[in-house]
Amino acid sequence: MADDNVTETPAQPMHASAVGWEPELAELRERQRLARELGGTERVARQHAGGRLTVRERIDRLLDHGSFREIGSIAGKATYDAHGNIVAFTPANCVFGRGTIDNRPVVVAGDDFTLRGGSADASIKGKPKMSEEIATQFRMPLIRLIEGSGGGGSVKTIETTGRANLPGGLTETTSFDLVANQMSQVPVVGLGLGSVAGLGAARLVAAHYSVMVKEIAAVFVAGPPVVERLGEPRTKQELGGWQIQLQCGAVDHAVDTEDEAFEATRRFLSYLPGSIHDLPPRVRGWDNPNRRDEALISVIPKSKKQAYHMRRIIGALVDKDSFFEMGALFGRSIITGFARLDGWPVAVMAGDPLFDGGAWTADACSKIVRFVDMAQTFHLPVVHLVDCPGFQVGLKAESTAVIRWGVRALAAINQTTVPWCSIVVRNCYGVGGLGHQPVGHLCLRYAWPSASWGSLPLEGGIEAAYRAEIDAAEDPDAKLAEIEERLNRLRSPLRTAEAFWVDEVIDPRDTRRLLCDFANLAAPLRTPGPSAFGMRP
Repeated sequence: MADDNVTETPAQPMHASAVGWEPELAELRERQRLARELGGTERVARQHAGGRLTVRERIDRLLDHGSFREIGSIAGKATYDAHGNIVAFTPANCVFGRGTIDNRPVVVAGDDFTLRGGSADASIKGKPKMSEEIATQFRMPLIRLIEGSGGGGSVKTIETTGRANLPGGLTETTSFDLVANQMSQVPVVGLGLGSVAGLGAARLVAAHYSVMVKEIAAVFVAGPPVVERLGEPRTKQELGGWQIQLQCGAVDHAVDTEDEAFEATRRFLSYLPGSIHDLPPRVRGWDNPNRRDEALISVIPKSKKQAYHMRRIIGALVDKDSFFEMGALFGRSIITGFARLDGWPVAVMAGDPLFDGGAWTADACSKIVRFVDMAQTFHLPVVHLVDCPGFQVGLKAESTAVIRWGVRALAAINQTTVPWCSIVVRNCYGVGGLGHQPVGHLCLRYAWPSASWGSLPLEGGIEAAYRAEIDAAEDPDAKLAEIEERLNRLRSPLRTAEAFWVDEVIDPRDTRRLLCDFANLAAPLRTPGPSAFGMRP
């Protein structure tokens, strides 16, 4: 009920001349302008002279135009006069916020090398930490633009703070548990865009996909001055250049320019969901799922000693130009990457006989573990084009603990629950051959007529199994050839199909159609949510 004694006061008109909070907003805009100057004109020019973009230029080129929403835009250290007026301002050397890539939301955080070389000395620890937290809380991919150390500070920090930093203590710019745990939650990309050392290097490799820019990027635990003090003088590129880091598997990919790194980031993320709580998106192109490539009928040589190009087979089977390879220079007997089949994103593994005959080395097994875990984490069905003569053998293999890494790879494969389809293209032998698919759930399995399998390859195995018979023969070479011919007839994949030990022996030209059928069958089975085990860096 209205109160008759209350007199309503007419609303006062708003006048253009009203000052309101404009002075405070003017100060805010001025502080933001100072922050956008980064380390100042001279240091920005030095950054450009080194062939590198500034952190703000990087963010603008990476994200959809105009989509960046900065957080903590005026965080930094200000100096004031006696009247409380700001006279100087040094922004924090981490710039972060939200934006979009191909209209999908992401979080991006970048180091500003123009301020103390990206060191924690000029950082406000809450900024990089919050970038990690927002990505997890709001289920968005995270992109780290890394240039600098990003750790507890330089040696000079001891003097500026009056005490030494205890690693993992309160002075760290980022709680590393957040960095490590991200890999079980959201897609993470790390871009090495200059000299990256210490915790910066750890943040780079604690990602699902890491990229270096050739010639301007170098990644190391500690840089040349520290290493030289230990008696090993090295340049940055000699110590941590892209060839070093890609071949050892620390970093996935290297490109010539920063813009190429941004494009690789966009393409990588296109295959993945925004988080484990979503599903990877379908992107249908024009490629016909029933397309047949006549070259596949003869792509595998009759001679088992002759290699072939597996990447050509991958290109013929997946949607045109959709294969996105990862870790090409590491563990080279196995090829890994994402692709699309009738628009559906899948994880592809394939043996490469051009390296170690396709045998699984310790490096290849390490690569498999990481890749299969990624597919499991982000609900990607797996397609495995099998050509594996087993684990690598010999002193070199034994010296790298190939059996331990091999067992880890087999465990990772058998722990997966995502849909899985294997095409046995040629070899599938020994303990390594166990990894052609998981045994704990139903998988589809096809074989080409060129496929062969067994406990051991015939080559070398015959001499061991039939040694007495061969030695007793009048013509040992003829006896060996006779036994080999007899066993070759028995090891035909058609014989195995008789016992239904393989689902189907297929015409290689029908493979794409069957794989596209698999992708469509698998799509509704993909289940969002956390995996039974978390993915580690």
